[in-house]
Amino acid sequence: MTEKNKFHELKKPNKIWAIGSLHSSVESFQSIKNYIYSNFSNGDKLIFLGNVIGFRDKSKEIISEVLRLRFNLMAKFKLNNDDIVFLRGAQEEMFSKLLQLQIAPNPIEIIDWIFSHGVDQTIKSYGFDPNEFKSVASQGTIQINKLTSKLNHQISIISGHKEYFSNLKHAAYSEGKEVLFVNRGVDISRPLSAQYDCFWWGYQNFSLINKPYYTFKRIVRGYQSNPHNDIENSKSRILCTLFRQPLENNKILAGIFSKNGEILELFESN
Repeated sequence: MTEKNKFHELKKPNKIWAIGSLHSSVESFQSIKNYIYSNFSNGDKLIFLGNVIGFRDKSKEIISEVLRLRFNLMAKFKLNNDDIVFLRGAQEEMFSKLLQLQIAPNPIEIIDWIFSHGVDQTIKSYGFDPNEFKSVASQGTIQINKLTSKLNHQISIISGHKEYFSNLKHAAYSEGKEVLFVNRGVDISRPLSAQYDCFWWGYQNFSLINKPYYTFKRIVRGYQSNPHNDIENSKSRILCTLFRQPLENNKILAGIFSKNGEILELFESN
């Protein structure tokens, strides 16, 4: 992926809507979706901050739900393709590794690790048995390739799903680069072009950031592993985290931002 394709600039936004990690919570997403339908305006942009899938066996359903929202908003407000953006989160990154398991030097270890982090549920949503992947991981490249090809084919025959996985961005920012949107973190000692995988795996002490990152006055992220939830103090800080631990609470957090990073509203699913 070229540098140009890794990052997305939200041009001339009226307001920017950002949605934190969904983790396949189809039911919780309904209230978020309805609120967007009722309050979205001409010139608004929408960004999903990664981890749309994973942890629950509704990954296929949640992707179809967010794509349906995208289609309806584009039709109603005459949006361009780049007015609604999807970021790559850790769940999408791990699932992409599974789809290419045949080229992995250590497929057994990869399967064990990503399944322990919820990717097995994503496989179930597409009609596959995780145990089948565990079994084939030790059978060599040819057998692994046969199974991953079947999974890739299943994804390709569901409208929009292949395109969804093929067009995930690493990060996005407003025109003027005053507000930055990421999945989990940024290494503030490096420019965007040298982040590697910090965007979805995070960076040590990122939660303690208290000064602008280059020109970015606000950094909005969609996931944190830290059990300390500090969404209430977001308006007075550089960092705004649209995620509330623990994962099991099924809550989805979202926010509305101006192009210069001002928090206009924070809200969560019912």
